[in-house]
Formats: sequence, C-alpha cells, structure tokens
Amino acid sequence: MKFSAVFRGLALAGAIVLGGQMAQAQNLFAPAARINDTVVTEFEVQQRQRFLQLLNAPGSDRDTALQGLIDDRLRAVAVAQAGIALTDEGLNEGLSEFASRANLTLPEFTKALEQSGVSRETLRDFVANSLGWRELIRARYSRQAAVSEDEIKRALGNTRSTGSGLRVLLSEIIIPAPPQRATQVMALAERIAQSQSEAEFSRYAAQYSATASRGRGGRMPWTQLEQLPPSLHPLLLALAPGEVTAPLPIPNAVALFQLRGIEESGKPAKVYSEIEYAAYYMAGGRSEATLAQAARLRGEVDTCDDLYAIAKGQPEEVLERGAKAPAEIPQDIAFELAKLDNGEVSTALTRANGETLVFLMLCNRTAAANAEASREDVISALRQRKLQGFANLYMEQLRADAHILMQ
Repeated sequence: MKFSAVFRGLALAGAIVLGGQMAQAQNLFAPAARINDTVVTEFEVQQRQRFLQLLNAPGSDRDTALQGLIDDRLRAVAVAQAGIALTDEGLNEGLSEFASRANLTLPEFTKALEQSGVSRETLRDFVANSLGWRELIRARYSRQAAVSEDEIKRALGNTRSTGSGLRVLLSEIIIPAPPQRATQVMALAERIAQSQSEAEFSRYAAQYSATASRGRGGRMPWTQLEQLPPSLHPLLLALAPGEVTAPLPIPNAVALFQLRGIEESGKPAKVYSEIEYAAYYMAGGRSEATLAQAARLRGEVDTCDDLYAIAKGQPEEVLERGAKAPAEIPQDIAFELAKLDNGEVSTALTRANGETLVFLMLCNRTAAANAEASREDVISALRQRKLQGFANLYMEQLRADAHILMQ
C-alpha cells in the first residue's frame, strides 16, 4: 500500500474534516459484531474507517472496515493457537517500515494519525495482526508454496520443451450455502467429493450447482491454468484425471472441482499483474425476479463503463470496480473471473447471506512484463502468489467455521 502523497501535507492533518462522513454511534463501545467469544466495537469500526481514509486505501466504507476487523479477530485467534508471538523488536520494525511508506519516521507518522483522530493502538493492532498472520501462513504453507523449476521456466517464458503453459479441463460445482444451511451443504459437498466418475459428478452439478455450467453437468471448457486463482494451482496439479478437490468454502457457498484433463496448451504461459473487474450488487439474491433482472441487464451492457449509467442515482456501494493482483482477489470472485473474457458476465455469486446477487463483469487482464525479471524476482513472486492463495483459502475456512453475528 503506497500512501506517501496522502501524508505529504499531514502537518495540517488537524484540518482534515472526517466527522461529517460518519454518523456518531450512540454507544461507541457497543458491539458491532460478535465473532465466537470476541466482539468488534463500533469504536473500532470508526477507527478503522478513519485509518483507511487517511491512507487513501480502498474499502474505507463501514461494511468493508467491519469485515476487515472480523477477519482480524479470526487471524489473531489462529496466530495465538499456533503459538506465534511477535517480539517487541519485530513489531517496532514492522511499525517503522509501515511509517516509512509515507516517508515519515514512526513518531511523525503516529503523531499525524493522532492529530486526525486515529489512535496509536489502531495502528499497532493493524500492523501486529498483519505481521502475525504473515508468519503463520509462512509456517503453515511454506512447503506447499515451494516453486518448481518448470514453474520458474514457464514464468520466465523459456521452457525448454515447447515454451507452452498448461491448460486444464475441469468440471465445477458451486453450491449456495447461507449460514442456516452451511452444515448441511458441507455434508453434501463431502459426499460429492467422493464421486467415482465424471458422470456421477455431472449429475450432482446438474442438481445442486448454482453456476451457468449446471446445464452442461458442470463441464467447463479448456482453461489456461494461470487464469485460475493461484491457490487452486497446487490443488489441481495434485489431482489425477477423474479426481475431485476437497470442498472449498467461499462466501455463501462451497466449491468443488473435478479434473477431467491436463495438457500443455501450446501457448506461452502468461503471468497477470492485475485483473480489473466490476461488481454490481442487486437486492433479492437468487430470486426469480432478480435473476430475470440480471438477465435483462446482461443484454444492456457491453463494457464495465456501461455499469456506471445503470448504478446512477443509487447508493455508491452498489457498484464496486477496481484492479487487483490475482492473489488478492476473493476466491469466489476469482473462480468466476477465470471463466470470463473481457465484457462477459457471471451471476453465480451472492453476498449478504444470499440476499444480494453479484452481477460480475470482467473488465481487463493485464499481463506482467517478465522480460527484465530476474530468476530471484520470479521465484519470490511465484512463492508469494501461492502463499497469498493459501492465506485466502485458510481465511475462508476460518470464516466458515466461525459463529459470526452482526449486531
């Protein structure tokens, strides 16, 4: 996260007006959410919002700030259970490094935040949680994130055999799993994961999947491996044709994939630096009326820019658009984007416990320029992508296992 420009004038931070952007809660220390045996308070949500706004970071609306704090609670418990503890020295180094991104010393950075209404504890908790989670992911997935010689060669674009990447032939099932049905859906997914044939898996897909491919028994066309979420790569490469992944929890759903084939594609493997997409959120979830509205909308828009006219006059949060590195994209979004070309749409996903339909459109994929990349840079980037993918999957699992109650 780069934010030096935002802090360039923070000597005048006291003049920044933020109070009008958020309604004052009647009780700042009332719970905003309960996560297992812990709570997130309204005060913490407001602090996180102000912090992100000062950094000019995406996701500074209240709901995103709250969801980030819920994830932080789950991360903190996982880190503690793993026996990982930060030293004072390690934490101070992390805080100083974070402040240096704004070209400020830690005391200067802390003072600037406090002048704008953000406590030093908010900064400390944010950085400590990130550092502890990073150590946990490295310890937990270091072996699985090892980078093979073939992966390095493909990324550098000089594979000795054919210079081509890999493509996979998959079948998919994504089963809606609202909180009240999460246990039953996971039991069903465990049963599907034991499928013994493509025909059996396809029958399950036709009966239970929420994706457009259900009419084809879940069968997807050949797909370049690098278009799929990085966290899926090691899972798919470990399968033999006909085998099925373990159930993968994603927001409001569970996903399964069956490998039907794998081969060299005859095309150079691409590494994508960014994927740009837009998500238009439609009330009503997967109701017949909302799905019909989404189908009509699909015929009215050709590019992501067209969605601005659709969302005009509605609350700002109904349309989200941005560009992210592949490993930073939420798993369920990444699954759907992998199937799309620019301008194509998916309506397979929901939010808000199934009450909101996600009208998802792929805007653009940006290929990374690897010509000047060193071998060490490539290894580091590939390893980081894998670790981030595993981190995303682990967080989805923690969320699926947690009891989360919004107040």
